[in-house]
Order: sequence, then C-alpha cells, then structure tokens
Amino acid sequence: VNSAEIVQMAGEGVEQLETYFGRYLSQFFYALLAPLTLFLILSRIELQTALLLLLAVPLIPIVIMLVMLVAKKLLGHYFAIYYGLGDSFLEKLQGMTTLKIYQADQVAAEDMDREAERFRKITMKVLSMQLNSTSIMDIIAYGGAAVGILSALQHFSEGSISISGVFIIILLAAEFFLPMRLLGSFFHIGMNGMKASDKIFAFLDLPEAEEGSKVLEAEKLHISIENLSFSYEESRQILHSVNVEIPAHSFVSLVGVSGSGKSTIAGILMGKNKGYRGSVKINGEELKEFSSQSLLSHITLIGHRSWLFQGTVRENLLMGKSSATERQMEEALQKVNLLSFIKAQGGLDMQLLSNGSNLSGGQRQRLALARALLHDTPVYIFDEATSNIDAESEEMILQVIHDLAKRKTILLISHRLANVVDSDSICMLKNGSIAEVGTHQDLLARDGSYAELFREQEELEHFSETQRKEEKIHEEE
Repeated sequence: VNSAEIVQMAGEGVEQLETYFGRYLSQFFYALLAPLTLFLILSRIELQTALLLLLAVPLIPIVIMLVMLVAKKLLGHYFAIYYGLGDSFLEKLQGMTTLKIYQADQVAAEDMDREAERFRKITMKVLSMQLNSTSIMDIIAYGGAAVGILSALQHFSEGSISISGVFIIILLAAEFFLPMRLLGSFFHIGMNGMKASDKIFAFLDLPEAEEGSKVLEAEKLHISIENLSFSYEESRQILHSVNVEIPAHSFVSLVGVSGSGKSTIAGILMGKNKGYRGSVKINGEELKEFSSQSLLSHITLIGHRSWLFQGTVRENLLMGKSSATERQMEEALQKVNLLSFIKAQGGLDMQLLSNGSNLSGGQRQRLALARALLHDTPVYIFDEATSNIDAESEEMILQVIHDLAKRKTILLISHRLANVVDSDSICMLKNGSIAEVGTHQDLLARDGSYAELFREQEELEHFSETQRKEEKIHEEE
C-alpha cells in the first residue's frame, strides 16, 4: 500500500468516518424512530390518517436506493478521481524539492489543475444528481404531508375527529417525512463515509504474513542461502537461485551494479521481504521459523538512509540499547570519531532536528553507526552504508566495519569494489544471480565480471582524482 494512500486514509479518511458515524448514522436511526413514534401518537387520534402517513415514508428511502443504483457507476468514477487527486497532490508535495531542482514545478502545477478540473466536473455531476433526487424527495415529503392533512380534514368533515386532532395532524404531518428527507440530504456524507470505511477496514483486514515462533539463542550464527529466488511482482523476478554461505565471525561482501538484488537479500535476512522461494537457514534452521523479534535482536541493519529522530543524541543512542550508560554511549561515539563534535555542541543532550538535518550527511551516518554499535548483535549487515557521504566519514565507517569483523559476522553490501577488497569472501551478483565467488585476489585472477567492474571503477576514480589535482593546481596558479 503506497504511503500517499495511508496518509489520506489516516487523515481525511478517519475524518469522513467520524462524520459518517457522528452525523449520518445518528440521522439514520432518528429517521427510523421518528415516524414510528409519531405514528404511535397520531394513531390514537386518527388511525387511518396515521397509517397513510407511515406508509408514505418508505417512498423516500426507495428513491435514495434507486438513485444509488442509477448513479453507482458515476459514484465509482467520482471516488476514483477523488482519491486519485489526493494521491497525486501528496506525491507532488513530497517531491517538491525534486520538482524545484528540475524546474518541473510549473508542469506539476498544470497537471494538478487538470486533475482538479476533472474532479470539479465530476463533483458537479454528483451534486446535480443529488439536487434532482432532493427535488423528488421534496415532492414525496410535502406531497405525503398534504395527503395526510387532506385525510384529516376529510375525517373532520365526517365528524370522526375533533378540531384539536386536526390541528395536531396538520402540525405533525410534515415531521413524518422531514427526518427521512434530511437523511437523503446526507447522502453524499454517507457515501464518503462508507467509501472511507471500506478502504480503512480493507486495509486493517489485510492478512498478516505468517511468522515463526522460534527464538535464536546462539551468539555464533552461520547463515546459509540455497537456491534463493524472489520477486516483488510476478512479472519481475529479482533473484534467481542464489547460493551464499556466511559462516559465523566471517566478513562476506555482496557486490554488483545497482538493481542486481543486493538489498533484496538484506531485506530477506531481516525478515522484511516475505514470500521468497528456496532456503535461508540460520544455524541449520529455516529463517521463516524464527520470530521477527528474535531476528532483530540478533541481526542489525545499517543502511544509507538510517533515520535519526527529533530529540537528543542520548535519546537516539538509547534506541540501540535502552540500558546503555553514559560511558558506553560516549565510547560508541568515540569509535565513530564523533565524540568531540557532540561534546562541543552540548554533549549527549545535543538537540537533533528531524532526521538529524542539523548534521552533515557523514555525521548522520556515523551517529547511526554509533547507535548500531550499542545494539551489539552477533550479525551486522551494512547496506551501502558509505554511499553519498564525504571521504573522511567513509574511511571512518570502513575502519569500524573492519574492527567489527574481528568479533562479529559482517555482511557488507556495496557497489564500490574498493571497499570490499579485504573481505573473507566476495559474492558478485549479476542480473539477480551469483556470477562469481572468491577473495579479491581470486576474482581478479579469473578476469571475469568482478575484475572488469573493478578496473572500470579504478580507472574512473583515477580520472576523478587527476581532475581534482589539475583543478587544485589551476586554482593555486
């Protein structure tokens, strides 16, 4: 389910649901009880007239149901455009920075104008339909009241009803129909609420993925991946019969170009990507048999977009280990060369903005790594953890990874091959399959896909370094 739909459902959807239960349903029950109550009162005065008024009341909901049948297609189209407009608006709002960068905001605004105009037109059609149905309901309501009044006058002329009884019927005849008539005017609110409830309850009723109940207790974890296949969609398979061995306390790297399936494997190991085919075993037992809580307490994932929450540095670090002492937190910050900076900014009580936006990209990643170190799990997965950061932070993070590899199991995922040369084993992914496995020297000697990609990156980095030196010399001159 996309994020735009969730946001719209949690905001406007819940608001419509509240209106549905607070206004529409209360009016619905009132519209049922009011005519029955009035019938009981007026039947003591004149039964035939009261019965006539009561029998005319159901004509209004019959009109409503007929309108719904006729307008079903129109309403379906209306809600499709309505929710589509909300999704489109939220998506463009989330991507506003990108739109500005590429100067595409004007085009996006024009798209929104066209969508808004489509919504205006379909809304006018729905309101026109409602107006027509309201006119019919008015005719029934006031026509039914008139019939009741005429019936009362006839019985008065026959002498079967008193003058006070006639006045009571005249005053209350319209009240038979007005609650149901008002319910008809709430038709739009009711439809919005029902549609919102359908979406919310359909979301809440989505089946939960089956989860195991076994608990991981060993500190040394041997991970074995055999014939692993995975696809996000039936037509787009990401992994094809992947085989990888990650022994306990080993340093294994997954490399390959973007889209080769590296992060998908990390998601499977973390229990996020369900529905894989093949076998993923931890210490000889299938991954699916373990509870997610057990997996997360033994495997830590550090990605290139680890989130930092608004609050203090202390609060963010305590997420890694709630019982961590101040000394332990400072030691973790020292390992990522961030302690002196944090102390200069107020220490562990330094305030962070949402996602650490008052830190540089490298500082954010190093703080996320310090939090991960406090988590202290047997297995660490680094998924492009050194992407899009400065060279100093990249070097620092790689040093921490190599230190961790001496006592932990490390799975390093990287598109930059220079980062994985010291790995115990390197698995080269290509088009969702393992193309080569071996140490850095072995793979270079084979002169295959790994060696070709390594040379390409080396030449590119050498060219970039030469360019930087030339620019520096030119600036100095």
